[in-house]
Amino acid sequence: MVKIYILLFLVMLMWGMNLPALKVLVDTIDPVLLTSFRVFTAGVAVLVICYFMGIFRLPHKSEWLVMLYIGTFNVVLHHSFIAVGLEGTTGVNGSLILGLMPLMTVLMAVIFLRQKVNLLRTVGFIFGFAGVATTTLTGSGGLGAMSMGDVFVFLGVAVQGFSFVLISKLRATFDPRLITGYIMVFGSVVIFGLSQALGADVGEMARVFDWHIGAVFLFSAIMATAFGHMTYNYVIKKVGPAESAIFINLNTLFAIIGSAVFLNEAIMLEHIVGFVLIIVGIFLGTGAIEYLLKRRRGKVVEH
Repeated sequence: MVKIYILLFLVMLMWGMNLPALKVLVDTIDPVLLTSFRVFTAGVAVLVICYFMGIFRLPHKSEWLVMLYIGTFNVVLHHSFIAVGLEGTTGVNGSLILGLMPLMTVLMAVIFLRQKVNLLRTVGFIFGFAGVATTTLTGSGGLGAMSMGDVFVFLGVAVQGFSFVLISKLRATFDPRLITGYIMVFGSVVIFGLSQALGADVGEMARVFDWHIGAVFLFSAIMATAFGHMTYNYVIKKVGPAESAIFINLNTLFAIIGSAVFLNEAIMLEHIVGFVLIIVGIFLGTGAIEYLLKRRRGKVVEH
């Protein structure tokens, strides 16, 4: 189990550092165009890894439509919203809004899968969204301080939460690591078409040949997106919901630290308050506290 925790820690570190990396990239290259190349690179890497793992296969006819609508939300809309949003907000704000992902996933399950929600989880939702509100309204402008970048990042969180509901309905015969690669490749092609429709200049991608930008691009595409998602999909089955919530919080923490260190952004008191509210919201809203209490009482069977 120690090795599993180490892997989760490394994934959260990479995901956390990926946010300031993306901020650097979208400030240099058109965000939608960049996203298409970054996601395509990640998708190809995932499929290559799946091949060497012996789990690669072509999708069945009935699975193509499933990949189409999952890819639309999980890749096309999610990555496009995040890229465009990060261009218009700070890395710290983006980090905290993305930290809402576990709560958003549970909320989508409540809405679309009709899962029951008790009072404790309801309080968790309130804390979590209060944390995001505190973050996005930071500054002297009140409601005016909320940027469109914050809104787009939030939309990116919402559509990915919905995509997780769709993924939960997948047949067990389709390995989630394999579908990750397929939907990334499919989604990247759609995003590229969107970038061209919006008038992006493909020549901007030549900037990745600069060693600094190129290194950031490869880290984001190969390490954080491809390796990170595949590893997370594998190890998350080995731990319970409580441990999952703890590590998601680390992701947010690393992203904030990375934004402060690499982007020279200031961390204000409101950001700290927002972070604490989101952490409390995640532990309550995702059922992590209930799980820990049951395990302490011996009511949870460990596998």
